[in-house]
This record gives sequence, C-alpha cells and structure tokens, in this order.
Amino acid sequence: MSLGNDHNIADQQETQARRNRKAKWSLIGFAVAMIGVSFAFVPLYQIFCQVTGYGGTTQEASTMPTQVYDRQVQIRFNADHAKDLPWTFRPAQKEVRVKVGESGLAFYRAENHADKPVTGMAIYNVTPLKAGQYFTKVDCFCFTEQMLEAGQEVDMPVTFYVDPEFMNDRDMDDVETITLSYTFYNQADDEEDDADMTVSALTQEDE
Repeated sequence: MSLGNDHNIADQQETQARRNRKAKWSLIGFAVAMIGVSFAFVPLYQIFCQVTGYGGTTQEASTMPTQVYDRQVQIRFNADHAKDLPWTFRPAQKEVRVKVGESGLAFYRAENHADKPVTGMAIYNVTPLKAGQYFTKVDCFCFTEQMLEAGQEVDMPVTFYVDPEFMNDRDMDDVETITLSYTFYNQADDEEDDADMTVSALTQEDE
C-alpha cells in the first residue's frame, strides 16, 4: 500500500508540475502578446492624434494653402526643456499675428552650455487643444533631432499656417489666440534606455 501511495503522490506531483509549467508559458505568451499589441497601438494612436488634433497635436503639410482670409489669429510661443538637458531654449519672439491661411514664420533660440555635443528632440502641442487640428506646420526643427556642439547657439525656424478649414468650424469662433509650445528632451536618455532594454533582453535570454 505504501508503494502504491508513493506512486500516486509522484504522479500527482508530476501532473501539478506540468500544469504549473503550462500556466507559466501561457502567462509568458500572454505578456508577449500584450507587449506586441501595445506597440501596435502606439502608431495607431499617433495617427489618430495627427488626424484629429487630439490633445493639441498639430498637423503637417508640404505646401501652403491657396486661400487666405482676413480673420487674424494671435500666435503665442512657449518653450521648456528637461532638467537634464544643459540648454537654454526660448522663443525669439513672444507672439505674431497671422491671417487664416497665411504663411507664418517664427524662431526659437537654443544654446548648449555643455562642454560636449548634446542632441535634443522636441515634442510639441498647441492650446487650446481643440485648435490642434487646424494648426499646420510646413517646416520645423521639431521634425528631426537637433545636435548642438559645445557652446553652440542656433536659431531654429518653424513655418506654419492656420488651416482655412478653421473658418468653417463653429467651435473655433471663440479662438482668437493659439499658443504653440515646445519641450526639448535629451536624446541621450532615450539611447541609454534603449541600451538598457537591449542588455536586459540579452541577459534574460542567457538565463
């Protein structure tokens, strides 16, 4: 009887171990799937924001509109940067006034106070948020990374317009001022994060 009980216990332990392994791999598979889904949703969310202007996301275009209206909008400029970015970053002008559909040009000024080259990347939005879908940039320093040499100071241009469709949206009737805001981040942080993720992944594979 004792020998039979031992076999039964062993069988039960082996069955439980198989169940545990199966559950473990199921959880791992689920986690991997969720990561894949999350990465898939990021570009979809970005596309949604760009199309709708959600969250103050601005639009991009390669050409200027052909129609200009007499209605003017005041464009204000705001600048900020991450604490670990050793730059001074500020708008060269406080505000400009443009007609709806008219080309506007503004400059931001950045200076690198570090004793080595530093690369930054700007994120941006406009307020009021509902105006984002009509604020369109034709050319902007924010489209690419910006590398400043040690002690270098540069003027960074942005060319923009307020889309003529702005005139057809009754929700825009009360919008007289649009504020364009930029925040610069240190690209070295993103590169270090990517490197850490790569090392972590390789370490897990080795294990």
